[in-house]
Amino acid sequence: MTVATTQSDDIPIGELVIMTIAMPRDTNRYGDMFGGWLVSQMDLGGAILAHQCSHSRMTTVAIDKMVFIRPVYVGDVVSCYASIVKRGNTSVGINVQVWVERMEDHFKLKVTEGLFTYVAIDKQGKPTPIKWKT
Repeated sequence: MTVATTQSDDIPIGELVIMTIAMPRDTNRYGDMFGGWLVSQMDLGGAILAHQCSHSRMTTVAIDKMVFIRPVYVGDVVSCYASIVKRGNTSVGINVQVWVERMEDHFKLKVTEGLFTYVAIDKQGKPTPIKWKT
């Protein structure tokens, strides 16, 4: 597993961890997707990568540098890409980018990204060291 070191607005960075379709039930009163719904998808995607790299129970402890670039609309195909940007003893920093494919455009647009921090915890909920794979 590699640590991402570059950012791009032309192509997604990281591995595809979630792909879904934006549905009407998750919109605000203006017909755009709720930001909270999008953050939830990002957190799920980041957690998938965190678990894959640690094989431990992971919990979200922080979301930093969250930037919403453009709205997500009903019918958009929403793809979350995740990449490790920091490895710690008990934690991992994962950048999550969200790209959408709009039905009428047929190309991907970056709509948001954020840095999520996850901590490995034991059965008592205490931080525990991550056994990084080489």
